[in-house]
Amino acid sequence: EVQLQASGGGLVQAGGSLRLSCAASGFTFGDYAIGWFRQAPGKEREGVSCISSGDGRTFYEDSVKGRFTISSDNAKNMVYLQMNSLKPEDTAVYYCAGAVGDSWCPGPPITSYNYRGQGTLVTVSS
Repeated sequence: EVQLQASGGGLVQAGGSLRLSCAASGFTFGDYAIGWFRQAPGKEREGVSCISSGDGRTFYEDSVKGRFTISSDNAKNMVYLQMNSLKPEDTAVYYCAGAVGDSWCPGPPITSYNYRGQGTLVTVSS
């Protein structure tokens, strides 16, 4: 059974940093992608970043390039999203999502991934 558990959200001032964690289980090693998408109040879901477990390919949405870094620890089945230089517009509920196969990152929208965990709220104050 695939399970995803996101954590690490919180309240931070603009310019600050947070690291989100996603604990993934039930995937076959090297044959899945994990991504993060977010949803702000009144807005549509937006893919943020993803990483392919097999070869480490990554994707970043334009607004977070240079500020966010996605990484994985396959031994621990963990994926991390390091978020630096946070802006108020980054405020949202962040979800980790997963898809089986090596063609999902970069590839189809992260919001279309088959599996997702509960969200973690990130609030950036100005």
